Amino acid sequence: MSLRTAGQYLRRNGLKCRPTNASIRQPQAFQRISNRSLQTLFRHERPSIAPSKTNFSRPSRRSIQSQRFQSFTPPSPESLGKARPARLYPRSIKWGRRLLIVTVVGGGLYFLDSQFYASSITRSLRTFGLGIVVAIDYKLNFRPKPFFGGDITDLHLRNAERLFELLHQNGGLYLKIGQAIAMQSAVLPPEFQKMFSRMFDDAPQNTWSDVERVIREDFGGKSPEEVFGVSFSNEPGKGVMEKKARASASVAQVHWARLADGREVAIKVQKREIEQQVGWDLWAFKVMMKVYTYWFDLPFYSLVPYIAERLMLETDFVNEANNSEKMAELVSSEPRLRGRVYIPKVYRELSSKRIMTAEWIEGVRLWDKGTLTGTWVGGNGRGSPGAKGTPLPPPKTLTRSNDGTGFLKPDRDDWRGRSRKGGLGLSLKQVMTTMIDLFSAQMFLWGLVHCDPHPGNIFIRRQPNGQPELVLIDHGLYVSMTPRFRRQYCQFWKAIMTFDNETLSEITSAWGVKAPDLFASATLMRPYEGGDSSTKQRITGELKGLTPAERHYEVQERMRQGIREVLSEEENFPRELLFIGRNMRIVQGNNQFLGSPVNRIKMTGWWASRSLVDDKDLSLGQRWVNAWRHLLFRFVLFGSDVVWWTSRVRQVLGWGDGMDDDLEKQMRYIAKDQFGVELQHDVFEG
Repeated sequence: MSLRTAGQYLRRNGLKCRPTNASIRQPQAFQRISNRSLQTLFRHERPSIAPSKTNFSRPSRRSIQSQRFQSFTPPSPESLGKARPARLYPRSIKWGRRLLIVTVVGGGLYFLDSQFYASSITRSLRTFGLGIVVAIDYKLNFRPKPFFGGDITDLHLRNAERLFELLHQNGGLYLKIGQAIAMQSAVLPPEFQKMFSRMFDDAPQNTWSDVERVIREDFGGKSPEEVFGVSFSNEPGKGVMEKKARASASVAQVHWARLADGREVAIKVQKREIEQQVGWDLWAFKVMMKVYTYWFDLPFYSLVPYIAERLMLETDFVNEANNSEKMAELVSSEPRLRGRVYIPKVYRELSSKRIMTAEWIEGVRLWDKGTLTGTWVGGNGRGSPGAKGTPLPPPKTLTRSNDGTGFLKPDRDDWRGRSRKGGLGLSLKQVMTTMIDLFSAQMFLWGLVHCDPHPGNIFIRRQPNGQPELVLIDHGLYVSMTPRFRRQYCQFWKAIMTFDNETLSEITSAWGVKAPDLFASATLMRPYEGGDSSTKQRITGELKGLTPAERHYEVQERMRQGIREVLSEEENFPRELLFIGRNMRIVQGNNQFLGSPVNRIKMTGWWASRSLVDDKDLSLGQRWVNAWRHLLFRFVLFGSDVVWWTSRVRQVLGWGDGMDDDLEKQMRYIAKDQFGVELQHDVFEG
């Protein structure tokens, strides 16, 4: 609004003003007021004043400015009235409100975690909480005279129970970790050994809806009926599938199915929650091992990344299929194992990262010793179903179910006879010989080792010629050995068999191990008699005059120092030894379970020496040298045969157990009497 317009506004309302003319000098205050400011000034209702007859004197410049720019005067306190008192809440209401907020927020986070993260965060927090409790308990009470909670035995017992409950409550990959601990727990306190012997029980199986969801996610939304060509409503020309799993483990469960073309298959389905949990679980494992490494000053964390990598690969069924096919190829190319070992076929077109379909195996588990040795009544020139990879005979009647909830697989036990008490009629010595030959070839000849050969992963079948056939399944956990390390491991075994302490020290030094005699005993799983016993003397020295509790504590403290020395050069220690040692310990347990029918140590040493002769990567001259050394080595093994036959005669006469049992008794006595560690074998009886 211009000044002219402002003057017109004043005249209409009966106010006098001087004519606006560009030649008239305007007050300096009005010059500072913009048109927009004037519009704001006159945007009010018309003032209620008398008509234009009333005369007003023109205000001075100063009065106009004082009215327009008058400063604000704050009101007096009296004009505000009486202040309203603050509203007070009882303390219980405050805490109740806080508790309600925490409950709502916590419940919301728990719901999100359970629905979208498969309870991974909850499991990790549970792990951290218990890990801190266990660490504090050991930090305070692992001493000759604990502060509270009884003696060291009570300390081990309560923490073994805590850890066992955590692993079972979390399930999944935690069960896998628990099983790995159980297979290596022979040097743990007895309380841990007894508790972890229960880690091999079957895990609960997932519902069919979870199984179906995994299949749909991995096969682009296709249903099990579309993927496998089966029907749950008796459609003609379709196959059948059992909705109830035949076996359930920590990571996966196995369902039986008969395809439309008559093939019977084992469908291994990963549990749906594993994919979301595995990353969190391994992260929690790494964090806790990092804390324990720092807190207890033990160099364990350097081994954790390799262990975590192996466990992660075990959840990838494509990797398992690759291992299975590679092992089948190696077995078929080795004349000493061809026809004695069988690896099931994998059907790639029906497999994915979380689904693996392989041929169904009919056989007897290794732990069923009575059936293995029972009288064969299946007929001359006949083998058990599926032997040598022959197709399974079709069932006499096709069993179907409308919903697939029952077991549909036909029973093929005619070979047991009418009484159903017949067996395979096999020699346990032949069974165990095949097993040791297989795993020795993996370690010393091929450098590709199956690290989970427990009895549940081994089937035995009878061939038409009456010889045993070993079927190896579950190829998820493997380790690969470099050619250099494989040759070193062969030489290491030859050295401990011939008491070649110079070579033994040279190899263990290259691995960063500074206690060769102790390491040799751990490898042989018997006392190593060829060393200088310096490690044992260092650990057990100066213990006279101590009470049993003080001696037990002091020995374990010195053993902890020994572990630091063994792993002092962490970058040089071969990580593969962790899982190779696991393989050898399980094989030793299998041999003991069957009554030690073979000289396991001699056979393993023979393969170590012979593999250096068969190594095609070496020059011809070096192989000839190794052949001559192998011939001499066989004379050395004669002494091992004398020990084994002596033990065998005592076993037959009832004067003793098998050789592996005798060796373990020696190890148990020496460990308890000199090292303060109580070894037990019943960890393998679960």
